[in-house]
Amino acid sequence: MIPNLEGMNADFLIFRREAPAKVNLWLRILGKRADGFHELDTRMVRISLADTLEAWRGADGSGLRFTCDDPTLPVDASNLVVKAVRALEDAVERPFDLAIHLTKRIPHGAGLGGGSSDAATALLGINQALELGLDLGTLSRVASGLGSDIPFFLWEGACDCRGRGEEVVPLAPDAFPWRPRLLLVKPAFAVPTPWAYREWMTSQEIPGIDYAARPMPWGELVNSLERPVFAKHLVLADLKRFLSSRSGVSGALMSGSGSVVFAILEEGANPGPIREAILAEFGESTWTDVVTILP
Repeated sequence: MIPNLEGMNADFLIFRREAPAKVNLWLRILGKRADGFHELDTRMVRISLADTLEAWRGADGSGLRFTCDDPTLPVDASNLVVKAVRALEDAVERPFDLAIHLTKRIPHGAGLGGGSSDAATALLGINQALELGLDLGTLSRVASGLGSDIPFFLWEGACDCRGRGEEVVPLAPDAFPWRPRLLLVKPAFAVPTPWAYREWMTSQEIPGIDYAARPMPWGELVNSLERPVFAKHLVLADLKRFLSSRSGVSGALMSGSGSVVFAILEEGANPGPIREAILAEFGESTWTDVVTILP
């Protein structure tokens, strides 16, 4: 049953897809570009935390109806799923009669790419279900016009992303065989991504905070956006330091622009005591989840 879609013939489910979150295993800002964006070098992986996107075929001429179970998220033209559908309509030069419902599990303002994943999942699902026949290159061009992270979510596996993030280089499965568990930790606030990038140029490191790259089997664990975000939200620096010091944790990093900080768990590590210690130290409103990296 789709909420708030009375009067629309939306009984025919055409797809149900998971929209996975991501973490950045490294994120380096190389400089400011002439177009106002930032030149990036980042490695991203999809994780097992996911939203769910469902779509039903509507009656002829009924157009697009979009709903979400999270009342704090807009469902108007500003939502990335709606933008993705409209961009796809423009690409094929015809409207779609669809009812789309989004079930949110990925926290927003977290640096986990939830909105970007939702948009990419809409593009993939509609293209397949309506047999539009668009290849991945065309979908990538549509996606890159919507947001820098969205093209990444069209691919599977680990990817290196460059440019402003839209240049996606998928890694071969044997080039990234690691599947560690991650402990995600998010305080009860969000960090706006545009703000973090704007502040990067003029931000300064806080003395005593460890921003150094940490060697890992797949490369260095480092995030240029920790500098501006930690300067405003010192609790995230404290959280990273707290996680890094725990037994069973091989490294910790802020994902994207935050506010999630994730810990890489050693094989066999028990995350239960770490989660209990986090809640005791940072408050019961702190959100945590244990996830795995998807192949």
